[in-house]
Amino acid sequence: MDKHNTDDLFRTEPAAPLAEALRPKTIGEVIGQSHLLGEGKPLNLVFKSGRPHSMILWGPPGVGKTTLARLTANAFDCEFIALSAVLSGVKDIRASIEQAEQYLARGKHTILFIDEIHRFNKSQQDALLPFVESGLVTLIGATTENPSFEVNSALLSRSQVYVLKALNDDEMRQLLARAQERVLGHLQFDEVAVQTLVGYADGDARRFLNLLEQTKTSAETSGITRITGEFVENALTLNARRFDKGGDNFYDQISALHKSVRGSHPDAALYWLCRMLDGGADAKYLSRRIVRMAWEDIGLADPRAIQIANDAATTYERLGSPEGELALGQAVIYLAIAAKSNAGYNAFNAAMAFVRKDKSREVPVHLRNAPTKLMKELGYGHAYRYAHDEPHAYAAGETYLPDGMPEPRWYQPVPRGIEGKVADKLAFLRQLDADAGGED
Repeated sequence: MDKHNTDDLFRTEPAAPLAEALRPKTIGEVIGQSHLLGEGKPLNLVFKSGRPHSMILWGPPGVGKTTLARLTANAFDCEFIALSAVLSGVKDIRASIEQAEQYLARGKHTILFIDEIHRFNKSQQDALLPFVESGLVTLIGATTENPSFEVNSALLSRSQVYVLKALNDDEMRQLLARAQERVLGHLQFDEVAVQTLVGYADGDARRFLNLLEQTKTSAETSGITRITGEFVENALTLNARRFDKGGDNFYDQISALHKSVRGSHPDAALYWLCRMLDGGADAKYLSRRIVRMAWEDIGLADPRAIQIANDAATTYERLGSPEGELALGQAVIYLAIAAKSNAGYNAFNAAMAFVRKDKSREVPVHLRNAPTKLMKELGYGHAYRYAHDEPHAYAAGETYLPDGMPEPRWYQPVPRGIEGKVADKLAFLRQLDADAGGED
């Protein structure tokens, strides 16, 4: 056993993870977030002002929220207290406040960092409020969830929200270059390997550095220094892309899928569907949303879309994954290329809104059922005109709404697909009403 291996065997301190070894020491070393840290940008101006303020850092995992919080404390020469909302409660908050008071007595201000602040309940967030208001601590909260929904309004109103973005490919390559410069200089990556690692990191710098660390370990074990795409695929466990099944990413991608269908862009619709399937979204949930899209955005302009969406959902129920996913894919293609109409959707919503605020109107006597003699004597069903016995199977001039209620005209078919013909038919029937002396 050589000396190098002996040192490794008896080493008492573990080597720092690559992510920690490359953690920026100054704001200038931060890769990414140029929209906040670039010259003249919001956080750049904050650091230049010399006056820290409470803030919420909102963004996906691995984009530097914790790093920025630590750098803020360094930049303003503040004490730094970090809590995890997953592990901490009101007792920990109180202990942190007591510590901040001790720091203040020694002339030092405190930055209190709450990681995953969205996991604090209302009472825990309320416990922070007096000390943020008094200025005892400057709060920096980090969250992957929309703070509008997850941070109480009082705390939110006293904090500036900064939105952090996932790193782009160029920024990931900068991170790789820094890692090679400081730690991985003995490894050479071919272009396919870089593309594979960047793609699977999915904008998450921490994940990217973890993948690089796994690559380093695997390469040293295999005795190689040139990293190829094939080596990366075989040696690493490449998990699904970043995807939060209950958070903003989930709802943003559902929104993108729905809007791509509505916008008649089949390739975009397929892309977002596949992104969600690849990320682990529940395909049964997606199939329900696809059926909803058919009713909301296509409706009677192409009733086949509704049938295809239902058939796709049934097919997935029968075949499961991955075979049933093909049916969902073809359904979103059809929905995207189908004629679009929200006329039925709008009509339903308008009718529901009217009924909710309107009085309870009586059913007109001529439309009432008359199963008993008394009801017939009271005139129920009297003078009802059986449409099938009328010309064009239509009782021209007849009304089917409650007495005194004007024709609302909620349903306004669009001139696309089958609804174009529906519009022509309704125009014809309304002309019959006008000729018969009814409402036009």
